[in-house]
Amino acid sequence: MKIGVLGLQGAVDEHIKQITALGLHGITIKHPEQLEQIDGLILPGGESTTISRLINRYGFAAPIKEFSKRKKPIFGTCAGMVLLAKELSASADSHLGLMDICVKRNAFGRQRDSFEAKLDVKGLADPFSAVFIRAPYVESAEAHVEVLATYNEHIVAARQEHLLVSSFHPELTGDTRFLELFVQMVTEYQESELIIS
Repeated sequence: MKIGVLGLQGAVDEHIKQITALGLHGITIKHPEQLEQIDGLILPGGESTTISRLINRYGFAAPIKEFSKRKKPIFGTCAGMVLLAKELSASADSHLGLMDICVKRNAFGRQRDSFEAKLDVKGLADPFSAVFIRAPYVESAEAHVEVLATYNEHIVAARQEHLLVSSFHPELTGDTRFLELFVQMVTEYQESELIIS
């Protein structure tokens, strides 16, 4: 299994380290053609406007949308959640527009308002210690979007078919369980491809 991390800006190395910790092959994606080499893609935290500009500058937008169209799993953390959302609160623009959610950026405040919280996450037996840094949250979601976790009644993790998002940074902890949820999605995709072929 090969999992790519979009390597334009943000917490790339931390994701690669966590992927490697699971004994999987992590690849830093710097060129659109590399998307053909991977089974799942992580859009890391960082600065969503900057990452979006770089996605457009380096020709990633159409290839990522095609990657999604083929139902290959994509996981967006923090800024990655903002990039995947179809709508952004208080903005007429969105970025990749792939997931049926409306996201509020910097919803929990600025850098100094960063915090850690124990979350009950659907699919995990024990609470997950989540790190929030200038975190967004899902303001609203279509009925077919599965809510995986909330914090103070705000959606902070969700799944829609092959798309997974979190407001927090699971890669900044030693706990790989949230990444394992994504790995399971990639495994399901690989198995479905074997059935089709």
